[in-house]
Amino acid sequence: MLYFENDYSEGAHPKILQRLMDTNMEHLSGYGSDRYTDLVKNKIRDLCKCPEAEVYFLVGGTQTNQTVIDSVLKSYEGVIAAETGHVSVHEAGAIEFTGHKVLTLPQHDGKLCARELKDYMETFLGDDSHEHMVFPGMVYISHPTEYGTLYTKDELKELSQVCRRFKLPLYMDGARLITGLACPQNELSLPDIADLCDIFYIGGTKAGALCGEAVVFTKNNTPAHFLTQIKQHGALLAKGRLCGIQFDALFSDDLYKETGRNAIETAALLREGLRQKGYTFYNSSPTNQLFLVMENSRLEELKNDVVYSFWEKADDTHTVIRFATSWATAREDVEKLLSLLYLSFRKM
Repeated sequence: MLYFENDYSEGAHPKILQRLMDTNMEHLSGYGSDRYTDLVKNKIRDLCKCPEAEVYFLVGGTQTNQTVIDSVLKSYEGVIAAETGHVSVHEAGAIEFTGHKVLTLPQHDGKLCARELKDYMETFLGDDSHEHMVFPGMVYISHPTEYGTLYTKDELKELSQVCRRFKLPLYMDGARLITGLACPQNELSLPDIADLCDIFYIGGTKAGALCGEAVVFTKNNTPAHFLTQIKQHGALLAKGRLCGIQFDALFSDDLYKETGRNAIETAALLREGLRQKGYTFYNSSPTNQLFLVMENSRLEELKNDVVYSFWEKADDTHTVIRFATSWATAREDVEKLLSLLYLSFRKM
């Protein structure tokens, strides 16, 4: 069986596991107050060229999004997101569970448009009844997006300008940020993101860690008693060392670049092979998520040999599926998948 379902189906990079083993018997303080966590916080500040950044570690992406959004918003506010945003679709209503509405805008290859955001805010504020409505309180984006696409530097600048005009904190979900940074088409560096976003996180779960996401507040804007709020949301690990040590390993000897690069390079190999074999792509994702339009009649056969993700219905006879590569994807598995798909294509 070949596994291309997601980019977190393996455990952890051997160097991360080794680091956990090497430090296993050390006596360390809990809740993220250990020296490894302090060390990697400084590494992240340096990489972002943001010495004033405040960094916190949470266990997973949904917990991170829920905790950050709930702690930033006032009780009468909601969060603006693309209609395909992770908080809009795949978090089981975690944001709404905290009493906040997700206010969706149209997506363009998974991205928000700055002009449409500006129009939305002007329309909202121009409505004489807006005091009776959910107030937009912040903006959520993903980079890479849920469709594997990337914001250009100009696109992020434009969004940032609109957010600052309307005093909306701009929050970037970086679940796959390490993969995005490794992509040749990526225009955004960590310092760019720290400058243009008010809050973002660097995902470890999809970058070779067992778990963990690093939240970065970049503008001296950390919500009051944020650690307490993390705990209230059930997202604070007593053994905070688990995240601190893993991220310290990721940001040692450029391991994060290595894990991201493998996901991108194996995806590029798969993408080119699929193009040569005449498969139809749903979009032009340059990162590690590839979306194909497949005939429904072929999917049952494919399931016998490949684990992939259903994405969405294309029409009555076609489905969009996703192949995802990861830090651990082997080139040999990509070649096996291409050979399998070639045989399937010839049967058409």
